[in-house]
Amino acid sequence: MAEEKIRFQLRLSPEVNEKVKAAMPLAHARSQNEFVEQALRFYCGYVMADEATDFLPLALSTSVRSNVQMTENRLARLLFKQAVELDMMMNVLAFAVEVTPEQLNDLRGRCMYEVKKTSGTITFEDAVRYQQRPE
Repeated sequence: MAEEKIRFQLRLSPEVNEKVKAAMPLAHARSQNEFVEQALRFYCGYVMADEATDFLPLALSTSVRSNVQMTENRLARLLFKQAVELDMMMNVLAFAVEVTPEQLNDLRGRCMYEVKKTSGTITFEDAVRYQQRPE
């Protein structure tokens, strides 16, 4: 049994009609009606944007999702490696330097302030300048 169709009257300008006829082979549409139905499905998906796959090819959305996942995995591995190196450095430094808990607490507060103030663009040279400042 054929799919039920609803009659829908449509008036097109001559320019749009010519564009439809020219684009029909590109859309693999056998009739103007089929072409307009494909175009309406595409546009409805675009407007609603909840189902991006209605107007984005599945391969494209899969590729984008895959690239985001790969980037996330790469960043997670790099952050883990950096955390290991930082932990090693902190342990070596803690072994070599005697710091009181009060000094450590004051340093943490100052460092949090500096990181927030500079959006995390602290350099080693900044820390050296701060440590060598006159008391």
